[in-house]
Amino acid sequence: MAHEQHLDTLAFSHVLYEETPRQFAFQATTREEAERWQNALRRKLTELVGGFPPQPCNLQPQVLESREFASYNRETVQFQSRPNMTVFGYLLLPKDFAPPGPAILCLAGHGRGVDDIVGIEENGRMRTEYGGYQNDFALQCVAHGYAVLAIEQFGFGHRRDRAARQRGAGNSSCQPSAGAAFLLGQTMVGWRVYDAIRALDYLETLPEIDSNRVGIMGISGGGTTTFFASALDTRFKAAVVSGYFNTFRDSIFSLSHCIDNYIPSVLKYAEMFDIAGLIAPRAMFVEAGTEDTIFPIEATRLAVNRAKECFRIFGAADKLGFEAFEAGHSFHGIGAFQFLRGVL
Repeated sequence: MAHEQHLDTLAFSHVLYEETPRQFAFQATTREEAERWQNALRRKLTELVGGFPPQPCNLQPQVLESREFASYNRETVQFQSRPNMTVFGYLLLPKDFAPPGPAILCLAGHGRGVDDIVGIEENGRMRTEYGGYQNDFALQCVAHGYAVLAIEQFGFGHRRDRAARQRGAGNSSCQPSAGAAFLLGQTMVGWRVYDAIRALDYLETLPEIDSNRVGIMGISGGGTTTFFASALDTRFKAAVVSGYFNTFRDSIFSLSHCIDNYIPSVLKYAEMFDIAGLIAPRAMFVEAGTEDTIFPIEATRLAVNRAKECFRIFGAADKLGFEAFEAGHSFHGIGAFQFLRGVL
């Protein structure tokens, strides 16, 4: 009879994890070594997510609607990310905003998409108080004085296929879209990161925005894009990663997650805490619920501690922040906004 452990598929995977060396595991002891390591890993990671177009297409931005609220103005906007790929979003400007000022690119997680972080209910009405697991964090950014560009992620909300739309508002088209990306040698992570990069290009065209003070924030699937976009595009000055940062081993490697999280072969090169080193010496804040069942808190604590090694080499230990809060998979924001005040 086979050994009981040899019938356990997860145990088999964990053995392979331990036996697989990471080619770009962080080992630098000086800033110069760390910068060379960053350049090499960033090139490899760009390749692993499927690469980006050699030349950006024209953004062709459009303002579809303008609305005024008590404390901010909202424009419904769209622009081209790639040929045949339109990005939908909302630009929110506080009424007391002093241009040029700081902005935050906001990315929703699974659910109804971007509407759910700007307070729009499924029936089109505005919520009267923060709600849902994402707690309208784009509106919270506005309340803290930031301009916001909240974009719809590929496969969510306004950017879904017909079958997902027919299943209802909270259904994504991550599958088969992410599977299609794999079949083409690309990834959903890469598609979404490039949307974020083009969103930053769009923000840089707006005279109201100080392009040297742009941050990025997201939870869950939005946290995934936030993490990889800030690792791959050094123009993002600060990143707030909610409900995502962990280890691959203890989250998407070991637990059932949406296919949109996966990057083929990434563990041959780096763990999540290694990739966090691509953000240093810029700022990153991690928040995690102690009861989050899909991103276990102890693995988040371990990953933050390992990432600190890289930030210290860059003399930027104070640029890596962390808050654990007593809740499940949800946006918290208390420590995050305190942290942003000092870095953005």
